This record gives sequence, C-alpha cells and structure tokens, in this order.
Amino acid sequence: MTSDPPAADGLARTVLMTVAYDGSAYAGFAAQKNARTVAEALLEAIAQFDPSVQRLRVASRTDAGVHARCNQVAFDTHHDMPMRAWVHGLMPLLPDDVAVRAASRVPHGFTPRFAAKRKRYRYLLLVDRYPDPQWARRAWRVWGLDQAAVERMERELAPVAGTHDFSAFASARDEREHRERTLAPPRVRWRAGRGTLSGAPMVTIDVEGDSFLHNMVRILVGTAVDVGLGRRSEGTIARALQSRDRTAAGQTAPPDGLYLDELTLEVERLETWPS
Repeated sequence: MTSDPPAADGLARTVLMTVAYDGSAYAGFAAQKNARTVAEALLEAIAQFDPSVQRLRVASRTDAGVHARCNQVAFDTHHDMPMRAWVHGLMPLLPDDVAVRAASRVPHGFTPRFAAKRKRYRYLLLVDRYPDPQWARRAWRVWGLDQAAVERMERELAPVAGTHDFSAFASARDEREHRERTLAPPRVRWRAGRGTLSGAPMVTIDVEGDSFLHNMVRILVGTAVDVGLGRRSEGTIARALQSRDRTAAGQTAPPDGLYLDELTLEVERLETWPS
C-alpha cells in the first residue's frame, strides 16, 4: 500500500485510537520479545501508512488473554491523514481479533495512561456444568454458582468501595510502592442464559476505579468466587484489605473472562471519526 505524503508543514500529529480486541491469541498488549502482542499487530498495520511509527502509548497494558472493548492507543505521525482514513484504512490490515473503532487527533505528545480518570473492568462467569467452546476463552466457566451465591459475592465485594490499600490484591510482579486505589461499589449480576449452548446463565462482575494494581481485578473476582462457592468464609475480602497480605485473599481468576469495558480520558479531541 502506498502511504499518504507527509504533512505539508512537516509537524508531527498525535492520533488517539479506540481499539477493541480479543486477547486470547496474544501475550498481552505491550510489545515483547518472542511473543505475539496486540501492539505488534497494530504497529504492523500502521506501518503500511507510516513506517516511522515505532512506538505506541496505551492507556491500559492488558495482560495475556485479557480482552478490551475500548483501550486507548496514541502515536505520533507526520502524515496528515483525516481520522476517517485511519479507521477505514487500518480495518483491512488488522487481524480479525483486533479492530480500530474510532480515531481522534489530539494535542501533540498526548499520553493516554496519564489522562485516564476512570476505568471499568467487566468479568464474565459462565455457570455451566460442561464446556462451551464458544465461550472457552471469553468467560471463566464456574459450576456451582446460583443466585444465592451471587448475592454472597456482591456482599463480599462491597467493602472494596472507597479508597483502600489493595496490597492484598496485587500480584508479586507489581513493584509499585503506592498501593492505594479508589473504587466505586462493584456490581454483581446474574443473567439468564443467552448465547450459550445449554442456555446456561452468566454472572457479570463490574469493577470501576481510578486505576488498578497488577491482577487486582482478577484476585478480587477469584476471592469472591471462592466465597460464593463456600471455599472461603464471608468477610475474607474485608480481612484481606485490613491485613494487606496477599495470602489472606483467594485465588487469581483466569484472564479469559476479563474485559476492559469502559475508559474515561481527559483530553481535547481536535478531530474525531466517527464524529
């Protein structure tokens, strides 16, 4: 493909894209050696227009197997293409499991990670005795949950609302010293089966906050499931918050059911497609 000519003024533009992906086939978003990532797929497509783009700035560096409906990805380019051209031009160059849903021109050098004000993650649980191939990498299959268990899970998660030190819900890989985060009250919902082979119900868990530690949502969900199934006693999460000890919390839920569902950025959008 022939790329458009550079901007006449020679100045770099910053493009901000809304990107959705199924993370099943990727070792996370960020570029890695000897592993296929979402960033690599995006850079390969962008290079068809501007080979000078070598680096992406992302709002959320999702882990291996984690999905996104609205991650925000910025890059600098000297090509003065309209935002519509970026969206429609990249579409046929990307694999089926990655899509650019929107694009905006934003102030030069904009970094979405520093402008993220709120993130909402959604976790999907499939309540089915037998495997459902359609949901194999898109939800965590947990057999044994019922509506009473879901009510226990919602009660269990309630204490995380507000500002707390979430050290007990961070993986050993997270080396950040500042562990305080502010969360909205989590929502746990039982949904009648739709789109599943056996009509099995789904449970959705929404966790929204200003930012998150590594594996924080997955450990919160895993602990809530442990309590819902009776493997841990009610009050485990509250006690773990107080202790700040990872061993006081429950299991880490697998990445399959985790989605970056909504992301709020503070940014001036100079041009947007779709408008």
